[in-house]
Amino acid sequence: MEKTKVAIVGMGTVGGGVAKLLLDHGDRTARHAGRTLWLERAVVRDLSKPRDGELPAGVLSDDVEDVLNDPEITVVAQLIGGLEPARTIMLRLLEAGKDIVTANKALLAEHGPELFDRARQLGRSIAFEASVAGGIPIITNISQCLSANQILSLEGILNGTSNFILSQMDQHALPYDDAVRLAQKLGYAEADPAMDVDGTDAAQKLAILAHLAFGARVHWRDIPRTGVDALHVIDLQFARELGYRIKLLAVARLSEAGLELHVSPTLVRIGTPLAEVQDAFNAIRVVGDAVGPVFYHGQGAGQMPTASAVVADIIDTAVGRTRLTFQTLELFSASEPPRVEQRSFDQLSGRYYFRLHVKDHPGVLAEITGVLGRNLVSIASVIQHAPQSDGDGTSVPLVVMTHEAPEGAARAAAEAMEKLSSVSGSVLRLRVKD
Repeated sequence: MEKTKVAIVGMGTVGGGVAKLLLDHGDRTARHAGRTLWLERAVVRDLSKPRDGELPAGVLSDDVEDVLNDPEITVVAQLIGGLEPARTIMLRLLEAGKDIVTANKALLAEHGPELFDRARQLGRSIAFEASVAGGIPIITNISQCLSANQILSLEGILNGTSNFILSQMDQHALPYDDAVRLAQKLGYAEADPAMDVDGTDAAQKLAILAHLAFGARVHWRDIPRTGVDALHVIDLQFARELGYRIKLLAVARLSEAGLELHVSPTLVRIGTPLAEVQDAFNAIRVVGDAVGPVFYHGQGAGQMPTASAVVADIIDTAVGRTRLTFQTLELFSASEPPRVEQRSFDQLSGRYYFRLHVKDHPGVLAEITGVLGRNLVSIASVIQHAPQSDGDGTSVPLVVMTHEAPEGAARAAAEAMEKLSSVSGSVLRLRVKD
């Protein structure tokens, strides 16, 4: 059987999973590829570092030149994280005549146009299914399977770490800090979980999906984002009392006014598919004008789900499918004008959940409703429970649910409420999806 020689650059968790699939299931990959996928080289930074699983003699190397200078290696899984040296290595691999498979969504979100244009100039391809939602084949579905559709909207849980944290807070009343520590202990969160919990990771993935689905050219930093790090267990409890669960949603929605984009903790109605996504799972709801709503659910991270997507891309690249798609779709082309413009976030309309702590005395509710009224934000319902015996005796939580209002008006109302002497601390404002 014809042989395609493959290299892995970066043998972290995902790289180890890719090597395992290539070495332990060669018969399976050969059956799908119509050829043997031969792991020729695996490049690591430290040869002495212990690793799970044995590699054949001569495969492991600490010098990327062994890949660059081997013309028989035609497909490379570039699995180094971060921006540098990942960007420089990818450019060098392309210039050495290699087709690339990557899982590095941060690199594509930051340098995608440069890398994709360079690959086209050199007649090479870049496959990146594993960069968004791990084992869920969302890239292929949007760029190929749903290509007969105009995508109307994408709504997704794109960060498994945040979803795990929220699930623990919701199901077990675990305080936020304890939920983060548990996520770290189980390997769902990094030692520094900032990019997961502040919405950065989800925004980077949303930028990639928005480009594929809508032809948008929006830098991930320009996507309004709020993380889960300001939430407390009490918010999950109030949400449940109101019939919702809180999820970190990444949203892209097309309208005549442009493309709505944002990442934010959102109250999602219990019983709807997105509300039922638990633990470290991801899910994406896509609506196309022809197909209607389609729902994807699965493991969005982890060694083997992500390795599954990488190896699928290696197979597609080896048989030539990736190159056909890569050249015809003009993905991330810097020379192509955007097909849609991003909408002003302040003008987006939605319902909101406000949670604030107020002094427990008469007239406070009138002050709050006055602020909301002056900002043209209409109240749908209010929750204020009796003071708890274990409380501080000076303030009680107050929850206000609104009717639809512009984002800018809702934000202005929250800022005005924080200035009231009857309000202590910050005001939490979350979007509501019915």
